[in-house]
Amino acid sequence: MISRLIDLLPRCTGQNILRSLRSASRRSATYRFAIRFSIGLVLILVLPLVFDGHAVAASESGNQFKLPKRSTIQLLETVGLFMGGIIFCVLLDRWFSQRSAQSSNTPLGEQARRLKQLKIGYPEGMTNLEVLRTQGLLEMRLRPYGLTVTWTSFLSASSLIEALSNGTIDFCGGGATASIFSQAADHVFVRVAKEKYTAPKGQAILVREDSPIQTLADLKGKKIAFDKGSSAHYILVRSLAKVGLDFSDIEPVYLTQPEALPRFRRGEIDAWVIWVPYTATQVRSAYPGRSIADLESIFGDKASVEVPTYYYAIPELVRDYPDLLKVILEEVNEAGTWAKKQELEAVQRLVEHHEIDPSVLEILQKHSSERAIIPIDDQSLNALQHQANIFRDLNVIPERVNVKDGTYSLQTKQNWTY
Repeated sequence: MISRLIDLLPRCTGQNILRSLRSASRRSATYRFAIRFSIGLVLILVLPLVFDGHAVAASESGNQFKLPKRSTIQLLETVGLFMGGIIFCVLLDRWFSQRSAQSSNTPLGEQARRLKQLKIGYPEGMTNLEVLRTQGLLEMRLRPYGLTVTWTSFLSASSLIEALSNGTIDFCGGGATASIFSQAADHVFVRVAKEKYTAPKGQAILVREDSPIQTLADLKGKKIAFDKGSSAHYILVRSLAKVGLDFSDIEPVYLTQPEALPRFRRGEIDAWVIWVPYTATQVRSAYPGRSIADLESIFGDKASVEVPTYYYAIPELVRDYPDLLKVILEEVNEAGTWAKKQELEAVQRLVEHHEIDPSVLEILQKHSSERAIIPIDDQSLNALQHQANIFRDLNVIPERVNVKDGTYSLQTKQNWTY
């Protein structure tokens, strides 16, 4: 009987028990006790099975109840198994407790104790950080070390990096263009990673539905709203150059997106350069206007290089808390991978109902099997340096900046995998 139970245990419950015990090592002693009790209770419920039909029949017929020798052996085996199971669970609990105590003395545990609180900033509509925040992935990972995580939303990447510089937050994500302006303003921050792919429809130039503007060339002499120092600023410059226009050929109107929306509705501006969540997605479906250009039409397959999303940290997090930074980036990557799979499933449903081009599905299938974020490399920084040079030539920033300066950009081969 014992051998039969041993054979069944790995197939039926082994993986679940080990997974539960692994999680239990990160939780309270009460939870671990509940697991031990549950296992013991299951084993106790097996006791009635040891009584064979002869013993039960004898009891029901009124004869003196005698436990057969075979049943006695089975009962002893079961009681022994129960006691052994309890002892085994106690030993496992002690082992996991010791392992948990040891883990708190690892570099990650020591860094978490020193920092105590991790402050993260995010712009609304940034998928990876939204998933990370709403699902509490980072909190679950860091809770065993006593580290708390707080979240604060910001209107733009430039305000996020400024918050890094003044110590309001420790880590954030946002457009890469803002880091050029922040570096030129001597803000204190470090670029630590980038998203591998930029959504091809993630940013666009909108005009009103009744606008006579049909192409980029029609923007000459028009009032165009955008957030100064953001990726929208760079997109507009490149869009104008694509049709032979200079920045001086338009009338710039510097507005944040919340400020621009009502003025766009009233027709006070002719065009609006915007980024998610205001582009043609479900979130923006109620917004006015139509797109005359997007990242795909402006940059083609180079959009992810030309207009990337970066992740930033304070220098102290990079220098003094490297293991903690690694964990943050791992969880950001996991959140991004999860988000890509959800997007893929949604697009698959649309393709099945013939509501979207199957080529979109092919692209997402490729992306879903790849990493969400990657280390910053020379190709990315070269493209960012090109942006910086353009803004300096336009006298938008006061002096040339070197984005490869190690003070501002962390180049590493770390892949942030478990």
